[in-house]
Amino acid sequence: MDFLPEKINDYVEKHSQPEPELLQKLNRETWQKQLQPRMLSGHLQGRVLSMLSKLIRPKNILEIGTYTGYSALCLAEGMQKNGELHTIDINEELFDFQRKYFDESPFGKQIFQHLGNALEIIPKLEKTFDLVFIDADKNNYPNYMEIIFPKLKKGSVILSDNVLWSGKVVEKVKDDDIDTKALLQYNKLLNEHPKLETVLLPIRDGLTISRVVD
Repeated sequence: MDFLPEKINDYVEKHSQPEPELLQKLNRETWQKQLQPRMLSGHLQGRVLSMLSKLIRPKNILEIGTYTGYSALCLAEGMQKNGELHTIDINEELFDFQRKYFDESPFGKQIFQHLGNALEIIPKLEKTFDLVFIDADKNNYPNYMEIIFPKLKKGSVILSDNVLWSGKVVEKVKDDDIDTKALLQYNKLLNEHPKLETVLLPIRDGLTISRVVD
């Protein structure tokens, strides 16, 4: 869901950095071949991710939820020359699709794919991360926060996608809506965490930027 009117969103995109050619190709193929193409970060959010990564200049990036690889490639644009991006997804059917585009990019040798449950994979990654992007199953967002925090340091940044959840976070929550309940818990956790400073941006479906301050 986009929270800006379509005309405003179009204007914003036209007055932001153009979408790189490889990402245009990835964008088109995702819409042609995947069942849920709206899961793609897309032009505007992708340029936001790229800009943030370039400002942070991370050595190590962790992404939870790869989908077709669009956001990983955006984040990789700001990675240090000797950096690594570790991206985790549970859908093995997308593995080769992702790899094709990773290898077509300048970052192919720096992007490492992990297939399986992120809650099991992350503890095995013997690294600290400067930048984390969370965009996976919403009901596990609080669990992801708990498991990644020991792998962060002062100044590390956490980006969290879909935190407005099509506006459901400000509506009456149905009893069986575990995703919205988890996101409400997660948003409260980010906002009140004593070691984080957080700003929630109404970009597409909501993007939170949280920085470790201690």
